[in-house]
Amino acid sequence: MSERKVLQKYYPPDFDPSALSRRNKGPKDAGPRVQAYKGRKFNARKITRPEEREIIIRTDPKNNDYVVVSGAVRNNEPWRDRETENEDDEQRLNRLEREEAEAAGEEEKNAMEELEAKNLDAQREMAAADALDEIRHRNARINRSEKEGVDFVDTIIRTEDEEREKQEKEDEEAAKKAFAAARAQIEMETIVEDDTPTVPEPVVPAAPAPSFKRVVKKKKDHSAALGLKKKV
Repeated sequence: MSERKVLQKYYPPDFDPSALSRRNKGPKDAGPRVQAYKGRKFNARKITRPEEREIIIRTDPKNNDYVVVSGAVRNNEPWRDRETENEDDEQRLNRLEREEAEAAGEEEKNAMEELEAKNLDAQREMAAADALDEIRHRNARINRSEKEGVDFVDTIIRTEDEEREKQEKEDEEAAKKAFAAARAQIEMETIVEDDTPTVPEPVVPAAPAPSFKRVVKKKKDHSAALGLKKKV
């Protein structure tokens, strides 16, 4: 704003103030002050349109929404379930029981999952505590051996090698015992089979050779069974 508020203005050398003339304004045109409507009015009955009637809307705290009571129609109601609106008392009771059972099952499942998670956490904490105790004991033994002038690392490695060799020897001995017991069992079974007397197999008579001769069957007398007698 400061650049427009100048103290002096430039006037050219050929400026002639007499050349500026004032425009003479004539008297104000006095037109009609009251403008009347040019047309015809009819007295008619007023009809209230559906768009102009009262709209009543109430709150719906259950669904965090609004419900139209009268005066309007809602286009979309995503929270409304048409199936639950048309169900009877028995269907409603069955639905509520099913929902309660599902909720109870979910709660029981969540409780079991929480219990399993707590058990796993407790096991991890115990394992971590055992590992820390073992590390502390080992560090204490190392410090004690350093004070006594003994190489504790060499002792640990030697002890581990001895334990490994001892375990391998025990495994070899157990394998030898198992193989020896199996071999002795096989020998005993062989001796028992040799001692059992041999029983001769029964002789099965040979089947007769098939005969292709025609056999004439005798007819049964059914009249005797019925108590009838034939005349000779």
